[in-house]
Amino acid sequence: MKQFLIFVLKEFYHVLRDKKTLFILFGMPIAQITLFGFALTNELKNSKIIVVDNAKDISSQALITKLEASRYFEIEKVPLSHKEILEQFRYGEIKAAILFPSNFNNDLMHNNKAQMQILTDASDPNTATTITNYATSVIMDYQKEINNVNMAPYQIIPVTRMLYNPQMKGVHNFVPGVMAMVLMLICVMMTAISIVKEKELGTMEILLVSPFKPILVILAKAVPYFILSLINLGTILLLSVYAMDLPIKGSLLLLIAESALFIICCLVLGILISINTASQQVAMLVSLVGMLMPTMIFSGYMFPIENMPKVLQVVSNAIPSKWYYIIVKNIMIKGLGFASVWKETLILAGITVFLLLVSLFKFKVRLE
Repeated sequence: MKQFLIFVLKEFYHVLRDKKTLFILFGMPIAQITLFGFALTNELKNSKIIVVDNAKDISSQALITKLEASRYFEIEKVPLSHKEILEQFRYGEIKAAILFPSNFNNDLMHNNKAQMQILTDASDPNTATTITNYATSVIMDYQKEINNVNMAPYQIIPVTRMLYNPQMKGVHNFVPGVMAMVLMLICVMMTAISIVKEKELGTMEILLVSPFKPILVILAKAVPYFILSLINLGTILLLSVYAMDLPIKGSLLLLIAESALFIICCLVLGILISINTASQQVAMLVSLVGMLMPTMIFSGYMFPIENMPKVLQVVSNAIPSKWYYIIVKNIMIKGLGFASVWKETLILAGITVFLLLVSLFKFKVRLE
């Protein structure tokens, strides 16, 4: 154990005396979380929504038919209570809910105006705004049709309610996304150059002839970056809460524990890249290019995964940042507990164990 701690301390010294490494570790996350722009707004299609038709009259049925005809929505008509609808939102089952009051057609025909409610999940404000605009557009189109037919100023008033983020702040979307992207890039890139650096400096021979087992070498390389990444996580959360005014609605301890699991996963992935590359430049290139694009595309941060082809949806399941992004949104934005993220946690843990086993298998105790 004493030898292991000495090795870990050596790694700390390597990191702390390298100004470029310190800048990447702490400067880049602060810059990204502070300056990163809002997530891209893209066209949505086949968004899963539910319709609660309490009216079941000619007007509500006609409007539902128009919504179903739109390529934007995948509609499920179920008679849910308000509590059941909120549960659907909390667990991410739906993107929106449209509710018709029982006297919808009567109000429209006799009072010349009727209200209906649109509920959206504003933890992703761009998606919520887009869905609201699509639904409102369909409603206005139906209103125009009945006005032209009946020559009367009928008015349908959609009452919109944004759940989890009523102010429609962009930070509710980009903070979890940036957390996933920053931790992934930093952890993978830093550890990706660790073992290959020993190869280039010629010190790997010393490690291989030492009584250290491969698992201890890998752990000793990962521990300093794990501790520094936790400090990084604390910096990001402090900036999010106090600079971005984004409160952590769920358990802070659970969020830190899940983040620690994600950090370990990323560190092991970086070690695997380091084992299979021969130079620091190649390792850094693989970690940057190989991790940045998949994280941006397949995490669900910038592009809705459900809009992608089925093949790409399957591919996204292998990206650790996808599961971490879901976990952070559920805990930090929606205030959910472990019961809502245990599946994602199990998948993330499985990916971590798989990468660790592959790293141990690939680690060569002899230099070629």
